[in-house]
Amino acid sequence: MDHKETILKKMKKSWPLAAALGLLMQAPAFAIDAKYRQKLERSGCTQVSELQGCDINKTRAENAKAGFVTEAPGGNAGQGAQASQSPYAGNWLAVGPSGDTVAKIHIDNREHVKVNGKAVKARRSDGALVFKQGFITYTIQGDRRLKGEDTWCDSDARTTGKIVAD
Repeated sequence: MDHKETILKKMKKSWPLAAALGLLMQAPAFAIDAKYRQKLERSGCTQVSELQGCDINKTRAENAKAGFVTEAPGGNAGQGAQASQSPYAGNWLAVGPSGDTVAKIHIDNREHVKVNGKAVKARRSDGALVFKQGFITYTIQGDRRLKGEDTWCDSDARTTGKIVAD
């Protein structure tokens, strides 16, 4: 019994410490300081987009040209200027492994996408414009410095290929 009493005393002493540690671990963490938050707001970046290459030391317009800022600068007032700077706008060709044309793609300045003349829904994902028609998923990178990363993938036929500017 003496050994059990010793263990119980130790457990009773360590219980408040464990409870205090548990409470501290639940406290919210505020990791963004005011200067960093101001840089994020000025640049149009988020913490996630910064990890993907958005530069918090550049302006919102500069980051928008690189495809990292999705909303127009200053709210809706500058929407027309922002839309004309879309890095995805233009005519594209999805090319098969043997060099044949798989699809003709047109993207306007507002990022409305047509594949072979048919409108499809598009979304931005990790700095790329992604859209799908049937079993084929198309991905066009917003950062035009990335070469060879504009691709398509047919999940049914299990084929892939590149997308090139037309």
